[in-house]
Amino acid sequence: MTIRKIKKEDAQIYTEMAKEFYSSPAVLENIPTENISLSFDAFIEGTPFGDAFIFEDNGETVGYGVLAYTHSQEAGGRVVWIEEIYIKEEFRGRGFGSQFIRYVLDEIPAKRYRLETEPENEKAAALYRRLGFEFFEYVNYKLDR
Repeated sequence: MTIRKIKKEDAQIYTEMAKEFYSSPAVLENIPTENISLSFDAFIEGTPFGDAFIFEDNGETVGYGVLAYTHSQEAGGRVVWIEEIYIKEEFRGRGFGSQFIRYVLDEIPAKRYRLETEPENEKAAALYRRLGFEFFEYVNYKLDR
């Protein structure tokens, strides 16, 4: 699998995959397409707050990943949030998700790596535990504006 940063010409395929991701049981709620477009534009223009990647295998797009970057005093430095990993259905079960996580751990330095999943997504949770992640007992809150 090849992992590369997202490019302008990926707009359509990225948007299609992100819509599929946000209409799946992997997330609590769908998001407006406008949010996907705004994020895509930020990744293309360059933002210090995150990156998006496209996964390819034998010339085919198989999925994407999104990272967000923060600083944590608790962790003592940079935190990389693995915000989204999406693999097209026909390519699932081939190790592409774990390849992306290993890529992030090896190539993007941080003091802490975080990700989250819905409690029902047992396959993802099992993968994360296999790769060394431990359950982090926080209750999250949000306020959208």
